[in-house]
Amino acid sequence: MTGSEFGKNFKIITFGESHGAGIGVVIDGIKPGLKISVKEIQKELDRRRPGQSRITTQRKEADAVEIISGIFEGKTLGSPICLLIRNQDYRSKDYNDIKKLFRPGHAGYTYLKKYGIRDYRGGGRSSGRETAARVAAGAIAKKELAKKHIKIIGYVKEIAGIKAEKFDEKEIEKNNVRCADKNAAKKMEQAIIDAIKKKDSVGGIVEVIVKGVPVGLGEPVFSKLDAELAKALMSIGAVKGFEIGKGFEIAKMKGSQANDEIRKVKGKVKFLSNNAGGILGGISNGDDIIMRIAVKPTSSISQKQKTLDKSLKNAFIETKGRHDPCICPRVVPVAEAMVALVLQDLIQTQKARKSK
Repeated sequence: MTGSEFGKNFKIITFGESHGAGIGVVIDGIKPGLKISVKEIQKELDRRRPGQSRITTQRKEADAVEIISGIFEGKTLGSPICLLIRNQDYRSKDYNDIKKLFRPGHAGYTYLKKYGIRDYRGGGRSSGRETAARVAAGAIAKKELAKKHIKIIGYVKEIAGIKAEKFDEKEIEKNNVRCADKNAAKKMEQAIIDAIKKKDSVGGIVEVIVKGVPVGLGEPVFSKLDAELAKALMSIGAVKGFEIGKGFEIAKMKGSQANDEIRKVKGKVKFLSNNAGGILGGISNGDDIIMRIAVKPTSSISQKQKTLDKSLKNAFIETKGRHDPCICPRVVPVAEAMVALVLQDLIQTQKARKSK
């Protein structure tokens, strides 16, 4: 294990660096005969790609996906699928002035100490650009899940302390911040613009809702569904917190308030609330799975900051280049992809158990 692998029965391995020739993913564990097109994968990648609006990085990448192996005449062969996304609009010269400096909030120092070498251009392997490979793989997982009527909805719930007060799913893809509240979206975008003017950045909260998950997904004790989701979402570089259901709010409640009471209604099991977020004992209970992640402010900002150079001497840094002033809108499709990968992996795990 190198840390670049994810999943057991539906497995992915991502590869490539931000300023290398390209990035990509190898996917193994897909059954033969699944219809999948470049267009379907590209649709998801277009949601994540840079340069979408004035509040995202102005790096212009088409993120055009190429199918290298595993798909023939629009159908999966059952063999490993390799997807490649070539890097085109990278400007490594933007990093020449800071190649001997550690950017605050970035992984340069830890990578160098761990490996003895690092790719300083755009963050190399630790760059958020790696997540495009996850989104490409997630598109295939989503295709499988859709056949089982499982739907994943991600949106920005909060940016710079501005919270969405309403939820209108149709509104999510209509605004630049991918918020489900039209009025809050306008305020969020303005907060990002204000941060840009100050050479700063802002963070926020992304919520993911999953509908249609059957009862029984999750592998106690150490592979609980919520534990796997936490690992998947915390593996996204900008994410610093995870919660499910009521999350940390449940610590303030009493048992009589927190417990989701159960009734049988019209012959079906019904939970009268969903404080657990659709998971009990690490196993899906049939309710909507609701989770949230805390996304940190983008580390690369143009303000002068204190840091160290490679000799560990005190220095100052002003980061140049093209960076997102708020990563939240582009995290949404990445979060959805990671959730899809977890669910498809566990579905295949459950299927393997039943076949024994």
